[in-house]
Amino acid sequence: MKKQACNTLVIGAGIIGISTAYYLKKHQPDLNVILIDSGQPMSLTSAQSGENYRNWWPHPVMTAFTDHSIDLMETIAEESGNRINMNRRGYTLVTRSDDPDQLMNELVVGYGQAAKDLIRVHEAASSNYQAPISREWQTAPSGVDVLRNQDLIRQTFPSYDPEIKTLIHIRRAGDISGQQMGQHMLDYFKSVGGVRVTGEVVSIDKTDAFQVFLNNSEVSIQADHIVNAAGPFINDIAEMLGTSLSVRNTLQQKIAFEDTAGVIPRVMPFSIDLDDQLIDWNDEERELLAADEDYAWLTENMQGAIHCRPDGGDHGRWVKLGWAYNDTSETSLSRTPQLYENFPEIVLRGAARLNPGLKTYYEKLPSKMHHYGGYYTLTDENWPLIGKMDVEGAYVVGALSGFGTMAACASGDLCARTLLGRELPEFAGCLSLQRYNDLPLMEELMSMSSRGIL
Repeated sequence: MKKQACNTLVIGAGIIGISTAYYLKKHQPDLNVILIDSGQPMSLTSAQSGENYRNWWPHPVMTAFTDHSIDLMETIAEESGNRINMNRRGYTLVTRSDDPDQLMNELVVGYGQAAKDLIRVHEAASSNYQAPISREWQTAPSGVDVLRNQDLIRQTFPSYDPEIKTLIHIRRAGDISGQQMGQHMLDYFKSVGGVRVTGEVVSIDKTDAFQVFLNNSEVSIQADHIVNAAGPFINDIAEMLGTSLSVRNTLQQKIAFEDTAGVIPRVMPFSIDLDDQLIDWNDEERELLAADEDYAWLTENMQGAIHCRPDGGDHGRWVKLGWAYNDTSETSLSRTPQLYENFPEIVLRGAARLNPGLKTYYEKLPSKMHHYGGYYTLTDENWPLIGKMDVEGAYVVGALSGFGTMAACASGDLCARTLLGRELPEFAGCLSLQRYNDLPLMEELMSMSSRGIL
């Protein structure tokens, strides 16, 4: 058997593994790095990304982490002539409540000491609020605008349900092309001698170095260090190393379709309806669903956090919808997961509560419609795992459920810095396996009512 040697082997060529390989070579260009995956780069969960980013989380550690990631994405946008199509129309979080105390408290907690300077409240219809007309990230406002006047909300966001009473506009937020960012990183990785290998890892032996064996291959790879960036398969790799990680996988789905009726304004930010709802079935449909034990759940109260955004830029015609309501853990994973055939109609009717114009597509979605899905890999507290594993020389970067694109740069940079012994940001320990030894932190995280809106 032919052996191929390297200093560091990164297992997994999704956006997280690619980013880790990229920053390893950015920090140390002469480092011998191999990036391996059983499929093509960015072809599994990364191919299903909503491609959104934001710098707000209901905890300052995650806010600092994603702020760092956005800093790095901005650097890539500048260096590449915005090859990644970065824009900054923001995130809007909307509710029909006129007194969302919990959400406001989470805003303050998430931004920490900076909150008083970042949060602007608009109570009147006439205000200095800057509408998200321009997509340019360089000139977009920072901070957060809280709109608490229905006339102001309606005149700025005319497609929204007129019953919306409070709108929170996260300004350091928007969307990018995750595929273009991944390709940019791969191009650099290859240009400085990085090697990509296609193959499935089937076993790993550890003596003085890691010996990695591939399926149906006469080649094995010897590595001084291993980075486990295998996405939903990170526990499979951990088990090959003789350990385990406290993660689980859920299957989440999205749809994208051509907005032939033009009901979603192209300048609308990524929008999240926070309110629980009953799906908008007519009486006959509701009665039929309620009578079937397999579908009765569709007539019951559904959690909020439905997503909607225009896709394809200012002159595009596509719309993306998502609703991460599934909490069932997957025990058998596939590179081609089976999707729920009724999801398109479910998410459409859910999203129509925020954007009523979508009702025009009930039971007649355009022929140009794409239904897709991928695995959210998460810890119980929904924070990522980045840093050393409990096997000498092994590192993990994963469990980025629903926020992999926005956190990819910071994740790769943090893992690379840890492996290379470089200076780490203050939040690094909290995102590593070390946090499980910090009982006060874990008690705090597990007691939080919200662990991020995905």
